[in-house]
Amino acid sequence: MIDLLVLAPHPDDAELGMGGTLARASDMGYSTAVIDLSLGEMASKGSPAIRKKEAAKAAKILGLDYRKNLAWPDSKLIDSLDYRLELAQIIRELKPEVVIAPYKADRHPDHVSVANITPAALHLAGLANAPLEAKNHKVKNLFYYMGNAQFTANLIVDTSDYIDIWEASVAAYKSQFSGKAASETVTPDVFRRRKARAAYWGSFINTQYGEPLISAKPLNFFPI
Repeated sequence: MIDLLVLAPHPDDAELGMGGTLARASDMGYSTAVIDLSLGEMASKGSPAIRKKEAAKAAKILGLDYRKNLAWPDSKLIDSLDYRLELAQIIRELKPEVVIAPYKADRHPDHVSVANITPAALHLAGLANAPLEAKNHKVKNLFYYMGNAQFTANLIVDTSDYIDIWEASVAAYKSQFSGKAASETVTPDVFRRRKARAAYWGSFINTQYGEPLISAKPLNFFPI
């Protein structure tokens, strides 16, 4: 059983949005996992082979218990029954207590699709008669993490003690965040920008840094 599962449309999304939370959960003794849904093959920088190695390095830095890539097509993710069932099967196998997916308001269509696929997959995972293997499983809570758009958080995780681990996990993706920027959205300046955002959210809970989350229902459980 996994306590905390983060879903990432592309390798590095989990680190950028939830690296501090994952590091904190692992440090506190909770089991953590990341499912990367695509290989990131459409990125302007790097390659699937390089990013696979970078993801493995980042997993070690964060102390993940499990990481898997489903190799869905980058920039072609759509909400379909096949994807819902595949993700539901993973949910049944890992039995996470909490799942965190990207928020639906985002400039990248893959993030939007995963935000829509996730709750449907969780629903299927919990149905005893769904056409899936393994026993049905219901997660205790579904959260969404911030990508490229703002939302009003109803939970902020204090990541002040883990900001260096967060930065190291993101820096593991050297192909994406070093050297000359390939675009305005993939840039070495990501560290300054994201740390500033973490400082902004931390200010709401009187901490140095924080990672914002939003839940569609009242909070009843969070493992960290």
